[in-house]
Amino acid sequence: MTEHAVNDSANLDSPATANAPAVGRPLGTPLGKRPTRVLFLGAGELGKEVTIELMRLGAWVCAADSYAGAPAQQVAHEYRVLDMASAADLQALFDEVKPDIIVPEVEAIATDVLAGAAKAGAQVVPSAEIAAICMDRERLRVLAHEELGLPTTPYRFAGSLEELRAGALEVGYPCVVKPVMSSSGHGQSVVRSADAIDAAWTEAQEGRRAAGEGDVSRVIVEALAPLDYELTVLTVSSSAGIVTCAPIGQRQESGDYRESWQPAVAVNGDADLSVLDRAHDIARAAVEGLVARAQTAGETGWGVFGVELFVLTNGRVLFNEVSPRPHDTGMVTMASQRLSEFALHARAILGLPVTPEHVALTLRNGQVAASHAIVVEGEGEAVFTNVADALAEPDTDLRIFAKPEVHGHRRMAVALAIGTSEADARAKAAHVADALTITVE
Repeated sequence: MTEHAVNDSANLDSPATANAPAVGRPLGTPLGKRPTRVLFLGAGELGKEVTIELMRLGAWVCAADSYAGAPAQQVAHEYRVLDMASAADLQALFDEVKPDIIVPEVEAIATDVLAGAAKAGAQVVPSAEIAAICMDRERLRVLAHEELGLPTTPYRFAGSLEELRAGALEVGYPCVVKPVMSSSGHGQSVVRSADAIDAAWTEAQEGRRAAGEGDVSRVIVEALAPLDYELTVLTVSSSAGIVTCAPIGQRQESGDYRESWQPAVAVNGDADLSVLDRAHDIARAAVEGLVARAQTAGETGWGVFGVELFVLTNGRVLFNEVSPRPHDTGMVTMASQRLSEFALHARAILGLPVTPEHVALTLRNGQVAASHAIVVEGEGEAVFTNVADALAEPDTDLRIFAKPEVHGHRRMAVALAIGTSEADARAKAAHVADALTITVE
């Protein structure tokens, strides 16, 4: 069963247009006879921004998630609540909504049903196979390193504690252990000696997303590289080809995003241009490889990809992961680019061209934009006050995600700022976050 809210003025009885051409879809009549129907699987803060951009272009949007009141559900034409990992529930959702375009935003999705929808004519973003590959670190790493030849850290995969012990010995200590299917640092551990391997296996099983499903998760164990900093390169595949945005610098805590800035500079000064060029090249190669597989299968491969890269202390750039959707760190583009990653995603999936001019920065010479995640702890509803003081300084902004509740800790908003340097922009964004008064009731 699914919980849902319906706008009665929508023409729910109209036939699906899933077999319509991906380029030239009808737009501008979301409640009329020929809407382009977009279904989000996952309705978080990133999906909310893409939903708004799609609606600005005249698409009809339904936002599905595992709970009611998710951010994108608050702005979409309709919403549904269901377990998207249930094949039966997901198929029933597709049969009811009849989407032209399906946009996965979370990992816990019945990918076989996605593949079936693509074969039936729906456009899965960026494709059913890409969604499945990027949800599985094992498939993604094999594709990136062993098929595409991208540089990565040494790694092994393990399906048991014994295999993990052996893999850790091969890659060496210190190492990082991650579930092959999870995100945002859930289930991840840094292991500095063999004594901690058992605890890392337990954390991968119990701390990962979807840990309650009862299955045993395979894990990846990889060498802990001498990291200098991390980059995200937003890469856009559209009807006009593949383009890359200016690299984004970032700071994480326990594998989860806390700050980002664009254009990226190294911690100790301007990033070497050769490093940035290499970052663009690796990001483009990764996305080209994924899109080629999609197009071979008859799918578009269109959308924004967040390619995560490591820059080592010796300047070497390594591929880490890729997210087949807008990236957390890319929220900074709401301040740095005329078209944010969300607007770019909306355009790409609707078949509209995205060219190098579309991804250009709008910052003046020497300026840097920054974002600062606002994480709230407690149990209950988060209430924001003192917003006027927080936004008193020019070139600052705030996005409150409007998530209904906090349980433990949860990212609830993001502060944005533009400064005369990386340090200045990050300080301004942090000030916005610190000046807010947030109570959990």
